[in-house]
Amino acid sequence: MAEPEHVRPRADDPGVVARIVADVYESCRADRSGELADYIPELAAVEPDSFALCLATADGRLYAAGDAETVFTIQSISKPFTYALALADRGPEAVGRHIDVEPSGDAFNEISLDPVTERPRNPMINAGAITAASLIAGRDAEEKFERIRRCYSRFAGRELTMNEPVYASEARTGFRNRAIGYMLRSFGIIESDPDDAVDRYFRQCSVDITCRDLAVMAATLANNGLNPLTRERALTPALTEQVLSVMTTCGMYNAAGDWVTTVGLPAKSGVGGGILAVLPGQIGIAVYSPRLDAHGNSVRGVAACRALSRRLELHFLHVTRAARTAVRGDYTVAEVPSRLRRDTEDMELLTAYGHRARLYQLDGDLLFAGAERAVRTIEAQAGELDALVIDVRRVGEVSGIAGDMLGELQTELAASGCLVALVDPDARLGRTVSGLDPDDPRGRVFLDRDTATEWCEDVLLRRYRPPGDRLPAVIPIVEHPALAALGHEDRARLAEEFEVRTFARGEVIVARGSARSGLYLILEGRVRLGFEGADRRDHRLVTLTAGMSFGEIPMLVGSPFVNEARAEKNVRLAVLGPRRFDTLAEEAPHLKLALLERLAAGAYSQMDAAVRSIAVRGGDY
Repeated sequence: MAEPEHVRPRADDPGVVARIVADVYESCRADRSGELADYIPELAAVEPDSFALCLATADGRLYAAGDAETVFTIQSISKPFTYALALADRGPEAVGRHIDVEPSGDAFNEISLDPVTERPRNPMINAGAITAASLIAGRDAEEKFERIRRCYSRFAGRELTMNEPVYASEARTGFRNRAIGYMLRSFGIIESDPDDAVDRYFRQCSVDITCRDLAVMAATLANNGLNPLTRERALTPALTEQVLSVMTTCGMYNAAGDWVTTVGLPAKSGVGGGILAVLPGQIGIAVYSPRLDAHGNSVRGVAACRALSRRLELHFLHVTRAARTAVRGDYTVAEVPSRLRRDTEDMELLTAYGHRARLYQLDGDLLFAGAERAVRTIEAQAGELDALVIDVRRVGEVSGIAGDMLGELQTELAASGCLVALVDPDARLGRTVSGLDPDDPRGRVFLDRDTATEWCEDVLLRRYRPPGDRLPAVIPIVEHPALAALGHEDRARLAEEFEVRTFARGEVIVARGSARSGLYLILEGRVRLGFEGADRRDHRLVTLTAGMSFGEIPMLVGSPFVNEARAEKNVRLAVLGPRRFDTLAEEAPHLKLALLERLAAGAYSQMDAAVRSIAVRGGDY
């Protein structure tokens, strides 16, 4: 089963999550307590201080630190996978007649059965695992083991092989397991040759894996039994649920209660030094470190899982709502500009460089797994960006680790020259609305997405606009673009028809529903045209700047103003009143025609950009 090149996980990608995994690895690395499993000679010969930590997401991204490619034998971590195959072969009811699903409280190799049911207490202890091995379907011993090996390979996403020396070592010294096998046969739990079942158990424990393989196997369980790399179905969702349930209560032997309390993840350990842990629907964790504690669990493995669970808030009982956060939408400011209409030169610059600023909308609860997906998506594109905005208005619960990850992302991107802002009116991430400096190193926080888009555009214009290459902030009437196509004398004559008026910031220039009151040319400042939304709040349709105009449609067709016009900053306007506009056709029809042509082109451009912006946002202001 060759691993497809296009889905091969990359463990060395830089980024926030990779640094967290590396930090946990380093924090556990110095611990050299514990002993090797010396009752199996081959296991006593491994490098005692080898250490690897891997985290794999349910959609196939893998983060690794340490000896992720070091080969070791799967040992008892094989138990849930053989149990899964037995369930698939025989069905849960038939398997349940041979194996219980209750915690034992005893050592994993205890020679005992439940005194009431006279069955192995669960499939995670040796008695239950040997029974599960006896239930695998096949014509002969060779085919039965081959089906086990292929099952493991489907979970790992590549072909796994058996370690012959380890198998021989286990077979030479496995007298206690043989005793368990004969006990099972004497009680009728195993109905076939017990030596055959025990030998198959030795073989399954001797399959070679790496920590990377183990992480993918865990991620496949997290992904409802579907391998996230190969997209091959390894187990049905219903049986995956049963396997994870048994792992939760029984996977860490007589340390299971402490594990569930402090780590809170379905897990399985092995005396080879591996630990596999699963957060359903989200991630799989794998650790390899062969020094074991008194329970037969990896010392570093337990410590690393505890640290990751605590730092990433992974305890399965913490996930009280949908755990996935989706990047609901993302687009550049070239695709969806702000509603601030710019002059021609600035619009050309934003057309050329608008792909260098991007907005991301998040949706759902922002826990670790969702934050990891969002951070990964953003990091993959951030190298080509000068500014980006993360919109969290549709986010529900926000975990501490998610906030920390976004904070680290912001710091990381700012150091590389990419500014990051939030749309977070409810301060879900603990930040309040910030100042107006677009280069604020703390990052900006906005109340709405349109203002954040405008900020992105300002960042791009500050970086790419040639010095002095823009219209002046104050425009004389004769130099307004609406008159620019006219000759010198005609411009001067037409300019005399306009009256200059000033409005203070926030003052209403034209109320919604007003009768035609004039044609307005903006000479200085900004004018906001607003409309009433379905929420009965006033929303910005467009902001017009010096060199632009409004009021054309009411003047031409005599209809009232549909939108309110308000001074966004102190404004100077040149106003052509209705009476002068109406008589202009009689006195100078060529001037009126030229003026209307210029105004119509400008009005269409402004309205087209506003409509495109609303359409893409789906009315989400």
